[in-house]
Parts: sequence; structure tokens; C-alpha cells
Amino acid sequence: MAIKVIAQRRVLKIGKNPGVKKFVMRPELYTPIQEKKVFKEASIRSGISVGAMKAAWDAAGEVIKAWATEGHSVPLPGLGTMRFSVRSKAVEELEDVKTNLITTRRIVFTPSVDVKEELQDTSIQITCLDEDGTVLKRVTSADEGTVEDNDPSPSSPEGEGDSLTPENGNSLIPDPSPQGEGGDNGGDDNGGGGDNGNGADPN
Repeated sequence: MAIKVIAQRRVLKIGKNPGVKKFVMRPELYTPIQEKKVFKEASIRSGISVGAMKAAWDAAGEVIKAWATEGHSVPLPGLGTMRFSVRSKAVEELEDVKTNLITTRRIVFTPSVDVKEELQDTSIQITCLDEDGTVLKRVTSADEGTVEDNDPSPSSPEGEGDSLTPENGNSLIPDPSPQGEGGDNGGDDNGGGGDNGNGADPN
């Protein structure tokens, strides 16, 4: 099993060096899988009927939504945890604290150790292409398999944190936008918010 990535050479149109040719990475295969296929495969692996599997999953989904909106960090069995949060502006004065300071509502997913280890141990196969799509070479990653920790801290030193972007704002597999350099440049979010949404587990 491997993650397949394309590195294609193209002319950068914007960024620090417009007009320069660089190899830009993107996922080779990134297609959504139909829900019914997931239930069918889970049914085969568990011996539980597809109908029973779907009913149980739908019920679990309702429980997760209900508890998450009550402020709990809810376990997603086999995957990790999920919680709701907000991104907001910071103010100095008490009278300035209002709901309009909240800029976005967020969903925070924290993968389990098993999921992170699975990703860390999965190799990455890179196919290098020229501008016309001709294969130049294929390589297999020899990186350390470092997995980005996307569980944000409650706040930054300035009190405006809770950002999901890494420190340098770059992703291993950038978005293949023809306009930029291909990096998933999340960048800094000025006015990212304090983290509301950590509650005790329900009894």
C-alpha cells in the first residue's frame, strides 16, 4: 500500500518566481468513494449485514453530532476524536466581547495514534512528469514519515490562535492550482480564535 503522488513540471504564473519552471506535487488518485461501497466492504470484514451496518453507523452519527454540539470531544472509534470549535478575533475590553467576534465555526478532527502510525508507515510513490505528461522517472519516498499534528492549541501567545496550519503554512501534497506554486499555503490566520468546545465526556 502506498500513497501515489504526481510531480509535474510547469511554469509558475504567480508567487516569488513567476515564469520559473518547477515540479509541483499533487495526489495521483483523489476520488471520493461512494458511501454504499464503504458499508459493503465493512459488512464483508465484520460479517454484519449492510443494512445493520448502515443503521448502526447512522445512529452513531446522530450521537456524535448531538454530543459535539454540547461541547464534548467525541471519540470516532478506530479513527480518533472530533470536536467543534470557533475562530474569533481578540479584544482587550470586556464590553467589546460579543458574538460578532466569532469569524468561523470549525470542526477539529484529531486522528488516533493508530491512524497516525498507519500514515507514518505508508510509503509515498512519486511519478515525475514533464509539461506534456511524459513520465521522466519514478521514486519512492525515503522521508521520516513525520505526520503533521493538526490538533490546534487553545490559543496562540497573542490569544488569537487555534490554527490548523503548520508553522510554515506548507503541506506535503499541495493543491494543484495552475495559478500558484502548488503549495497548500494555509498561512497565518490573523484573528484565528480561542478554542471553545472542550467538554467533559458525557456520562
